Amino acid sequence: MDTDAHPGTDTDTDGPSGVRLASAQGRWILLATVLGSSMALLDSTVVNVALPRIGRDLGADLAVLQWTVNAYLLTLAGLILVGGALGDRFGRRRVFVLGVTWFALGSLLCGIAPNAGVLIASRALQGIGGALLTPGSLALIQGSLHPADRARAVGLWSGFGGVGAAVGPFVGGWLVDGPGWRWVFLLNVPLAALCVPVALRHVPESRDPRAHGRFDVAGAVLGAAALALVTYALIEARSGSALVVGAAVAGVALAVAFVLLERRRADPMVPPGIFASRQFTAVNLVTLCVYAAFGGFFFLSVLQLQVVAGYSALAAGAALLPTTALMLLLSARSGELGERIGPRLPLTVGPLLCAAGMLLMLRVGPGASYVVDVLPALLVLGAGMVTLVAPLTATVLASVDPGRAGLASGINNAAARAAGLLAVAALPLLAGMGPDAYRSAAQFDAAFDRAMPWCAGVLVLGAVVAWATVRSPAPGSARPQCHTQCAVTAPPLESPGADGRPDPAA
Repeated sequence: MDTDAHPGTDTDTDGPSGVRLASAQGRWILLATVLGSSMALLDSTVVNVALPRIGRDLGADLAVLQWTVNAYLLTLAGLILVGGALGDRFGRRRVFVLGVTWFALGSLLCGIAPNAGVLIASRALQGIGGALLTPGSLALIQGSLHPADRARAVGLWSGFGGVGAAVGPFVGGWLVDGPGWRWVFLLNVPLAALCVPVALRHVPESRDPRAHGRFDVAGAVLGAAALALVTYALIEARSGSALVVGAAVAGVALAVAFVLLERRRADPMVPPGIFASRQFTAVNLVTLCVYAAFGGFFFLSVLQLQVVAGYSALAAGAALLPTTALMLLLSARSGELGERIGPRLPLTVGPLLCAAGMLLMLRVGPGASYVVDVLPALLVLGAGMVTLVAPLTATVLASVDPGRAGLASGINNAAARAAGLLAVAALPLLAGMGPDAYRSAAQFDAAFDRAMPWCAGVLVLGAVVAWATVRSPAPGSARPQCHTQCAVTAPPLESPGADGRPDPAA
């Protein structure tokens, strides 16, 4: 895979002007990208709500619930960079449509899964589809729309995505409490049936003629296999078997082999040279800490609300709405503030606020009051997320040459997914959760009280790393246009010139 073949490189098939967002075709392009990304976003927000019912209906233990989340994250994190490169090489619309179709097929298989094994395998298939469509949704904006409209289009894409994130828990909870948890997955099928025709009819094909060379298939396989083995070892560590020990050793060995391979390849999936930027390396370390804590928290908190506090699936999903609402209302302003004062303070204060919010969740137990016990914790957590997330994304994009911002955002996104994956695998082990802990309110409550300090501690570590290593960009340094509202998956929004730097005319 060529080092420039990432989901942010721009080549329009319609000429350098591109499609205007105000035109009918521009609105159809935006609709296609919103529908596609909403499938993956809805899935990530509603599946956690369904976990207790899935476990009960399938007679599954806690490990199955962990794999239900992690099978998806595993293939998504391992293949998301490859998905962006495939779109640049073979056509962004083609790969996006393939991803949407694949995701819908995986969702259908999840919805009809007769047992836990089929469900987990189908979730892994969903992750492959997500790796194809997630970078593709923003790459279509980059490759199709006029340069002057791209920042606004991504802002709209992000806004609609936020609305989807807010609606998701309501829809998921209603489905779980009503028709059943299988409809959480089957909901993606009609969304795909609408998205694919819109994309095929209205979205122009685009690709990057500079994307050449061989794909780093070996790197992708090694990275995914290392994550899979380490995840397996963490989830099954309670057994203490020789197989678990062997998986752990093999996973670490493959991770080392992955690093060595990427250093030696002429066309690596993760070019080591990008980490020559101290700022980029520092922000990715902060990302690992922050998203590990988020992954563990959101996995366990929904279970805590249902298993211990006695909430319905709908009430548990709706309970987390304040964090999404605060992100929707204040993220853009937070990004602007971070640009004025620099990223160091937001990336330090944000994790500390999140840590305080998670510690406040220790008040949530049997018969917990939402207003007195749950809401204050989520408001503090949401304030921390608002303070942190937009400056973190902007700093990732600004820490490398603008011509490599798409690659940088892809690596950062993969790091965030991998951190969440490992947290879901490790946190129940660290908290001493047994296989049947989620079936006992007393056992789960005690384990949850042990887990939240772990999450808070990781966030404090992220704050320390940010304070010690993150610095403000040099005055006058080039920055991507999209620096306040973009998601972690955002591509750069400049048109690169021949040297890979932004074209001033754009």
